[in-house]
Amino acid sequence: MRRRPHLIWLTALSSVAGVLALAGAHAAPAAADDGEAAFRSLYRELVEINTTLSAGSCTAAAEAMAARLQAAGMPKEAMQILAPADRPKSGALIAVMPGRDPKLEPLMLLAHIDVVEAKREDWERDPFRLVEEGGFFYGRGVSDDKAMAAVFTDILVRFQGQGFRPLRPVKLALTCGEETSDTFNSVDWLLRTQPAVLEAKFALNEGAGGLLGPDGKPVSLDIQAGEKTYQDFLLETTNKGGHSSRPVRENAINELAAGVTKLAAHQFPISLSSTTRAYFEAQAKLSPPEIAADMRAVLKDPPDEAAAQRLWTANPGWNGMLRTTCVATEISGGHAPNALPQRARANVNCRILPGTPIEAVKAELQRIVADDGIRISLVGEPGISAPVPPLTPQVMDPIRKVAAGLWPGVPIIPTMSTGGTDGRFLNAAGIPTYGLSGMFHDKEGSNAHGLNERIRVQSLMDGRKFLYEVVKIYAQQKD
Repeated sequence: MRRRPHLIWLTALSSVAGVLALAGAHAAPAAADDGEAAFRSLYRELVEINTTLSAGSCTAAAEAMAARLQAAGMPKEAMQILAPADRPKSGALIAVMPGRDPKLEPLMLLAHIDVVEAKREDWERDPFRLVEEGGFFYGRGVSDDKAMAAVFTDILVRFQGQGFRPLRPVKLALTCGEETSDTFNSVDWLLRTQPAVLEAKFALNEGAGGLLGPDGKPVSLDIQAGEKTYQDFLLETTNKGGHSSRPVRENAINELAAGVTKLAAHQFPISLSSTTRAYFEAQAKLSPPEIAADMRAVLKDPPDEAAAQRLWTANPGWNGMLRTTCVATEISGGHAPNALPQRARANVNCRILPGTPIEAVKAELQRIVADDGIRISLVGEPGISAPVPPLTPQVMDPIRKVAAGLWPGVPIIPTMSTGGTDGRFLNAAGIPTYGLSGMFHDKEGSNAHGLNERIRVQSLMDGRKFLYEVVKIYAQQKD
């Protein structure tokens, strides 16, 4: 059991007060217009605060967003910045706009403000300066996840400026450590130490956007419900070694290689949830005839494995939607070029379908390699297995209504994340969490985690419109 860290209460820090004048200059309370200029200023400020683990500060970004909210009229008593005592730069901002009905659970707007590392010498532009060029914004975090963080903060700024009073509370949670959960994660920490801070009816999060066609027009809008469990396994063999001039039959590298080769040839069974079934049903209506036929074939009982193999070739992401996947990602072995290896190791990364126990996957790996000399163990703490949240009318109807007004005829496609977000912690804690942004990308994507991360200016502004309207409807819903 980890020692419970002491809480740092940063709401009334003078640093927040110290930036109020700057915030006021950048973002006056929104009037009848939609305040795009103020939003751009807020977004720029957030992107240009370095929030990497190595050299940045989530607390600085949280303080800046708190100042924006306070300048818009939100009382400082409605905000708190929380971090463990031993991690003062890992602050998370929690801000709550009260509802007219205090008995209703809050709607939570969740976004992480930490970003992946970025080296200036590798980028075409300074990763910590917001650059608008050729219809795109460039910079670390412009998409993942400061686009969502800025839009969610802006929504509360606009609500404050307009005097809007929601029926249910609206809770903003700008958290830290999503990109480096093995070191620290705000959502995990808060759920373990003060879960009431994150209590909500349901939450909106990153995890889904939309697809643009070659003509730049929207093709489909995604909503993410559920995600796979991340788990690394260590495969290890040992041997007494010896002189390389006297090879023996038992060789640690050869033994491990044989096991990894068996693993490479194995496919876990196809297993569809309500979300992934709906995904392939919708994609079949948008795909070329031969692809559509294969999608319908995998929806049959039993699913057509040959069709699944063709879909895997066409798009590796589709294979990840269909089944648990395990793949070797790192390998090491031996200690000298002229000696028989005494040890060999491989890391196998698994992305496990919701509802599948980690121990069951471990047992399956042992069965596949079929060699007691290959020891298999978990790397780190067990991954979090979370249920798939239901796509109820309460969730879907506002999305359909607003999307129909902005993008008539564009289908809404349920999807499951084959990666991972902070939603896994909330779903496991019983707080249904959905990925929804309304921000469309072309097939090249946003380069999130990579060089020259980007987002279309129009996509960001459209997502801002979409989320504002959807959140306003959710905020007026009764249970």
